[in-house]
Amino acid sequence: MRPHLLSCPTLSSCMSPTPRTLEDWLVHCERLHTVGIDMGLERVGEVWRRAGVTLGTPLGQEPADGAPVVFTVAGTNGKGSTCAMLESILVSSGFRVGVYGSPHLVHFEERCRLNGSLVKADDLLPHFEAIEAARGDTPLTYFEFTTLAILRLLATAGLDAVILEVGLGGRLDAVNVVDTDCAIITSIDLDHMDYLGPDRESIGREKAGIMRAGRPAVVSDPQAPDSVVQHAESLGADLWLFSRDHNYAGDRQQWSWGGRNKRFNGMAYPSLRGANQLLNASGVLAALEAMRNRLPVSAQAVRTGLATVELPGRFQIIPGQPTLILDVAHNPHAAAQLAVNLDQMGFFPRTHAVWGAMADKDLAGMVHKLRPLVDAWYCCDLPTARAATAEQLTEAIGADAAAHPSATAPKATVSRHADPMAALHAALAAADPTDRILVFGSFYTVGGVIDAGLPRLNAPHMPGA
Repeated sequence: MRPHLLSCPTLSSCMSPTPRTLEDWLVHCERLHTVGIDMGLERVGEVWRRAGVTLGTPLGQEPADGAPVVFTVAGTNGKGSTCAMLESILVSSGFRVGVYGSPHLVHFEERCRLNGSLVKADDLLPHFEAIEAARGDTPLTYFEFTTLAILRLLATAGLDAVILEVGLGGRLDAVNVVDTDCAIITSIDLDHMDYLGPDRESIGREKAGIMRAGRPAVVSDPQAPDSVVQHAESLGADLWLFSRDHNYAGDRQQWSWGGRNKRFNGMAYPSLRGANQLLNASGVLAALEAMRNRLPVSAQAVRTGLATVELPGRFQIIPGQPTLILDVAHNPHAAAQLAVNLDQMGFFPRTHAVWGAMADKDLAGMVHKLRPLVDAWYCCDLPTARAATAEQLTEAIGADAAAHPSATAPKATVSRHADPMAALHAALAAADPTDRILVFGSFYTVGGVIDAGLPRLNAPHMPGA
């Protein structure tokens, strides 16, 4: 997985021959702006207008014949799972579906799927060229440029449905240049506070910026901030609140869902593991009910889609000995959900945790949620300047242990490693076959392990392995 390059100080210093490959284009995109994040839609919107394609239905207009239904998904956690479940159900219904999401784990092509398959690098090239021509002298960040290129591909692919995952926030995110047909807001918690605000109300207001007047806005957070509800009401969006407009119930064997006028009973649990996945699934089914006139789906498609959905790095359990779990939990809210999921797995003699994270994340909050479950920590450096060092992660663990000495597994050990694979190999060398190893944190952490190739899980230090 290639780390992002440092941006050029001036646009003129970044002039280079026309890129020929996807890798060339990505390097080019990294050099177009002096900062990695530049919130705002003026520049993005202008380039999108120049690009000359249409995606979504502009406000005040009726959908054109054959126009795809656009779903836009925002939230702190659960966006990727929501997009994947929605995609799987629609593909199972026979619809042509495109998905845009970020970041990627290993390969850039993971950011776009067409009918369940990753987009081919060569198919992206004409759209990078078109956005470059439309851009002129307008500076775009890496995220903005690549987002517009993928949006253009989706707009011209002859799809029935397009699912767009917000990168950061919502109101000022690049995908919000598209007027969505249905907004979905997943869980809201404290993350990216430097950009989105200091509390859930502020962050919720930014996420609610993807809503459109008169169109469905589905909220799957069971405790939605007041700002989300108020924005929807002031805008005149068709608000679908969890527990009011959609809900679920379940036992150990099956679960049921109810919306405004539709119910699904006796369903098997989604193949995506985790206690929070029913909340995500409830939001997905509410969105499908809201858009049933344009995208009718059968009960069988719902069951098949939820049973077969896959998404790497979301409480992904790799079979073998010891048990390996991959999870991109990168903030305290996600870490708390991860802790619940780990606790529900049953008994393991020891839990080994490989951890790498960005420096701007709430490291202390993540540690505090997971430390009671962890017997051995393997902190690792990551190949990006934004990452916290292994030493900083170690300090966060030590600080929490000092502040809360009783909230830990006994005799937890901490070690530092140069990269995620080195940390994983150290964990494998120390783990018994009946133990479990958790790899979590940044996409770079989980992606670094996947990119290197998952090792054979047989506890190699044990006799007879």
